[in-house]
This record gives sequence, structure tokens and C-alpha cells, in this order.
Amino acid sequence: QVQLVESGGGLVQPGGSLKLSCAASGSILSIAVMGWYRQAPGKQRELVARITNGGSTDYAEPVKGRFTISGDNAKNTVFLQMNSLKPEDTARYYCFTARRLSGISTPRYDYWGQGTQVTVSS
Repeated sequence: QVQLVESGGGLVQPGGSLKLSCAASGSILSIAVMGWYRQAPGKQRELVARITNGGSTDYAEPVKGRFTISGDNAKNTVFLQMNSLKPEDTARYYCFTARRLSGISTPRYDYWGQGTQVTVSS
């Protein structure tokens, strides 16, 4: 199993920035992909961004050009830098891992954390 601990959420005004962090522990050798998905009340889970062990990245269309995912393999940590935040980015953000890469339209989530709340509001 993989354990994930997220941090970095909070309340920010529109146009502001936040950086999320996620540290993985446990069966880390099984991890091929790390990333973030989000879920707002009453909405389906939505992939935000993901990064492979090789450094390849994917982003959801709504966040392209505003969010950047990065990873530190040595520390089993992944980050999500979120800039130019909009009210529609408000959601609970979950860090996840996957044992293999799947299609972008059918993302694979094997383990996920407790999530961290991001609220964008003036």
C-alpha cells in the first residue's frame, strides 16, 4: 500500500497562487504515476495533473498554462503550483498514485490521500 499526505491548501483570492505538496510512503516502488485530482461538491472527480516517473506530464484543459506539476523522486514528493486561480478551481484536491499510466480520459487512481481544500474567493 501507499500512504499519501497532502498539504498547502487554503483560501486565496481570485488571481492568487497556492502550492500543494504531497509526500508518499509505503510501497513506493510500485508507483509509476503521481498526480492530483479534485472534486467539488456535487461534481465528479476530475483529473487535474499527473507526472510519470520519467517526468512526462498531463494537464486537464481548464488548468493548462496556470498549473504546473513537478516531482522530487528522491523524496517521493509531488507538487502542484497553482497560479491565476479562479473561483471555479474551488474544490478538494487529492494526491494520487497509480501503478501504470492510463489514458487521459480514463485516469487510473490506485491510492489517494485525505485531500486538501482549496477555496478561491474574494
